[in-house]
Amino acid sequence: MKKSYLIISIVVFFSVVSSVTYAQREHQEKPKYVFLFIGDGMGFSQISLTEAYLATQKGKIGSDPISFTKFPVMGMVTTHSANSFITCSSAAGTAISTGFKTNNLMLGVDPDTNKLTSITYKIHDKGIQIGILSTVTIDHATPGAFYANSTARSSYYDIATQIPASGFEFFGGGGFLKPDGDKGDKTNIYNVLENNGYAVVRGLRNLSSKKTSEKVALFQEVGKEKDLPFAIDRKDGDLALKDIVAAAIDHLYTKKGFFIMAEGGKIDWAAHSNDAKSTILEILDFADAIEIAYQFYLKHPKETLIIVTSDHDTGGASLGRDKGDQLKLNELNNQTGSFAEYKSDTEKFNQEKYEAFMGLSRTAKVGWTTTSHLGNAVPIFSIGAGSRSFSGRMDNTEIPRKILNLMNIEF
Repeated sequence: MKKSYLIISIVVFFSVVSSVTYAQREHQEKPKYVFLFIGDGMGFSQISLTEAYLATQKGKIGSDPISFTKFPVMGMVTTHSANSFITCSSAAGTAISTGFKTNNLMLGVDPDTNKLTSITYKIHDKGIQIGILSTVTIDHATPGAFYANSTARSSYYDIATQIPASGFEFFGGGGFLKPDGDKGDKTNIYNVLENNGYAVVRGLRNLSSKKTSEKVALFQEVGKEKDLPFAIDRKDGDLALKDIVAAAIDHLYTKKGFFIMAEGGKIDWAAHSNDAKSTILEILDFADAIEIAYQFYLKHPKETLIIVTSDHDTGGASLGRDKGDQLKLNELNNQTGSFAEYKSDTEKFNQEKYEAFMGLSRTAKVGWTTTSHLGNAVPIFSIGAGSRSFSGRMDNTEIPRKILNLMNIEF
């Protein structure tokens, strides 16, 4: 009996010591380099579809993990806005950026139109450099939520003109939807940036000459305006998100740290169009960009935090449709270009082409429930310093609060 008590006492002792040690370690983990990746429109189902597609390419039944689904910490995030169970990107972006809910179509303001402050400003105030990246235009909802305030997410020119006031050191990705204003009578936004101290770089080949610049805005080469092309449509010389992430790291790296928000914005656009192949390739492209951050993490494991999440689900993809318990994802290999680029412009909507792509999904046994957003919870994956804070269930407003808490910055 005494021996049993001794064994129990030893087990309890080491359990307490282990718990205390872990708690102390968690408390001491203060990330200097923070990556926040947002896969716009990326739900659990699109990730499962992507992993199943990769397995299919190897001739097997199963799932092949991608860079971020191998991260050790995972949770789920609720996404409703202040006025709707189903959020839009600007309301969700505002929640993830500021920690507060707002109404759909609003950006960086509360439902009463009071300005909210993004955590990027609070981080920047501590002398930490900031990068805002996206595959869609940098004046769009998600990137805009991290530097701008607007009662209407569609006020693209006004949103873009707020970039210089932010003072953030790196912007990159798609260009601008309305670079000369709604009527084309405003000062060109690229000139606005240059007049306010930004080195506007068009294409990677021109980046090396600007490395000494304090503030950089990196976009596609002249003639390739607006959003980056879908991965399936990419041509030589086109930027990819992984290129922009690598450039941002190179420009922002200092011993004091950095914060980078990078959006895979065209996952959402592909899913809106129920374009299964483009959705898969956009997620793989997103994963490639995260791999760049992961390689940085391997060099600075005690100081780096990588968070990967989504603002909402789009499209309601399903692995399987109709009867038969079959999935034929190899059928998607017949697709050679995106449909979503046409679907995004109603004037160019091609019903015949849409039906052809829907035929591909039906043949591949991929189902879709909508061409809009959903109210589903979305995943969150993390690795690195303080990553365990992002396990379990949380609301999207908790994400920025957790980030600041880990960085020892007051919310």
